[in-house]
Amino acid sequence: MKGKKAFTASYQGADWHFVSAENRDKFVAMPEKYAPQYGGYCAWAVSNGYTASVDPNAWSIVNDKLYLNYSEGVQRKWSRNISGNIAAADENWPDVLE
Repeated sequence: MKGKKAFTASYQGADWHFVSAENRDKFVAMPEKYAPQYGGYCAWAVSNGYTASVDPNAWSIVNDKLYLNYSEGVQRKWSRNISGNIAAADENWPDVLE
């Protein structure tokens, strides 16, 4: 669901909009638990050594962490080897920002 400006929190230089005050307050209390991995960049791209934007409909939660992908097609590729792609992305992050 798309968040509302009425329920906004700032984190790492970005404004985050939530559907309720309760969700916003949970995020504010522990943003590292709820914020997407790799700064919100596509997890597949980061696993391959670059960054890409994301489709907010292409997401997965793995081991209580949120991962975003460029598209649903890219998400299917990423899903073929989730643990390997996470390991590669963890290795590449944050160096891909340079």
